[in-house]
Amino acid sequence: MANPWRGEVTLVIDGEPHVLRLTLGALAELEAGLKADTLVDLVARFEGGGCSSRDVLALIVAGLRGGGWRGTSADLLAAEIDGGPLAAARVAAELLARAFVPVGEG
Repeated sequence: MANPWRGEVTLVIDGEPHVLRLTLGALAELEAGLKADTLVDLVARFEGGGCSSRDVLALIVAGLRGGGWRGTSADLLAAEIDGGPLAAARVAAELLARAFVPVGEG
């Protein structure tokens, strides 16, 4: 079960719940993978609606890795995500928001 106070979000993949969390290492990997110069650029990209499905997938993978998962984005290409792409995008947005909202303000 996800702990929102730790910035965690749950996503059900292939019928199994996974806890996602953006650790500093996961954020660094995400920055590099999406070629964002800073964390502010990364957040602005998602807030401005300029993100692609590839961006959402990268954010999901980074969150899964931060939660302890050892897979790759290729492992998710054929995975069944409960709620489909819209749910994945919502989880990605919530994950990013929780990573940058101080405890008690979200």
